[in-house]
Amino acid sequence: MNPDTPLQLLGGLTAREFLRDYWQKKPLLVRQAFTDFESPIDADELAGLALEEEVESRLVLEHGERPWELRRGPFEEDAFSKLPERDWTLLVQAVDQFVPEVAELLEHFRFLPSWRIDDVMISYAAPGGSVGPHFDNYDVFLLQGQGKRNWKVGQLCDSDSPLIDHADLRILADFEQTEEWTLEPGDMLYLPPRIAHYGIAEDDCLTYSVGFRAPSAAEVLTHFTDFLSQFLPDEERYSDADAQPVSDPHQIQHDALGRLKGLLAEHMGDERLLLTWFGQFMTEPRYPEMVSGEALSEEELIDALEQGALLIRNPSARLAWSEVDDNLLLFASGQSRLLPGNLRELLKLICAADALHIENLAKWLDDEQSLTLICELIKQGSLGFANE
Repeated sequence: MNPDTPLQLLGGLTAREFLRDYWQKKPLLVRQAFTDFESPIDADELAGLALEEEVESRLVLEHGERPWELRRGPFEEDAFSKLPERDWTLLVQAVDQFVPEVAELLEHFRFLPSWRIDDVMISYAAPGGSVGPHFDNYDVFLLQGQGKRNWKVGQLCDSDSPLIDHADLRILADFEQTEEWTLEPGDMLYLPPRIAHYGIAEDDCLTYSVGFRAPSAAEVLTHFTDFLSQFLPDEERYSDADAQPVSDPHQIQHDALGRLKGLLAEHMGDERLLLTWFGQFMTEPRYPEMVSGEALSEEELIDALEQGALLIRNPSARLAWSEVDDNLLLFASGQSRLLPGNLRELLKLICAADALHIENLAKWLDDEQSLTLICELIKQGSLGFANE
């Protein structure tokens, strides 16, 4: 994708202009980002997904048994017939993993790293339905799929912003409106992190939320140090071979902190380990239990491809790759594998192609490392045959 090509999705802005002027800076409203948009899923189908055990879903009722009542799925079939006529919202996470036509929408956002995209959440709201004024700590594109939704945008928030007393929902106690728009099908609103927003359905409506992964500093420090500790021997400890006699044995001298910082910096600054952890962390699937496969021999793989089999990515899998020295790292659903640099085009193909088949894999089928890699991805469950 050319970063200097104007995009309808961005209201005629180029990807470069959008990233420079709006991304993580200020909201952008785009009328008819998707011209004549027709939702690939309707309210009944969304409700059907919310009945499934493996699907994450929620119901928010503004006037339920208590204000802003939250109910968690999976739901029973008669749950929706018992709802009031207005002021409630059904939210279903990761619909892109269950409906291929929804997943196709993500192709429009490839000017951003795919490993940053989290999922496509879809909400259905009855008239007046809302989840209250709130803010997110990540970027989101809000695409109107059906009906009309009024969006009010407010102040920049942080962890000190007052919230109402609620055990499950983070609803702002104070909302300071700055702008307001009503979105119709095909309209889209981009919101950077921490911007307060308040969406209210004007009629029966569907809204698509394309959210992005943004690990917190606490997550990075906690998970990376846990990962790092696997590689450190027990005998590697704080040491002070350069110690000098002390005047007060109870005082922690600043030179001790210098040694401690040196110990941390030696390992925290290991870029290869940091890259390995980051790639694994950012490709961890939302639903790991949905990424599983079966062992397949290289001969069985070649035989299947020669008979016309197609290999596709598991909708729940996440793939990315990077360079390290003269080698490559492939990240697949929370795991990584170091590979030689000559497999670069194969990694790009595995990550980007709609399907793998005898034609686009032909040049790799005589290479032992390539065959081993593909078989491992099938066994892991990141790749699978289309007819399964």
